[in-house]
Amino acid sequence: MDDTPVDKGQSGLVQAALFGECPACGSRTLFAGWVRFAAKCRACGHDFSAFNVGDGPAAFLILVIGALVCAFALVLQVQASPPFWVHIVLWVPITTALVLLSLRVSKAMMLIHEARAEVREGRVADDTKEQP
Repeated sequence: MDDTPVDKGQSGLVQAALFGECPACGSRTLFAGWVRFAAKCRACGHDFSAFNVGDGPAAFLILVIGALVCAFALVLQVQASPPFWVHIVLWVPITTALVLLSLRVSKAMMLIHEARAEVREGRVADDTKEQP
């Protein structure tokens, strides 16, 4: 991950994602809810709806965090053999919190990276030349 500052005195990618900074002006206006993006920046009017982050971060985080939680649950089971309800009370809130906390940052990272790299939707070039 590149955490070097970009032009215009803006924060690096990680810091911008942690604080939900607009990729255009650096204001903390990226989110309208916990993990829902605002339609546009309230400070500069930059349109966030033009970027498509999709479900990639959510699927990735669920798989990675799920694997880690399963590993820790297995270690706990082997070491202490607690009743099943202990696993439910312990791992469900931990998994939920980890996914929600990291989802906000990962979605912000993707959108900010797309904006800085000027990623756009794929287009087929107009090929008006005749084929031989």
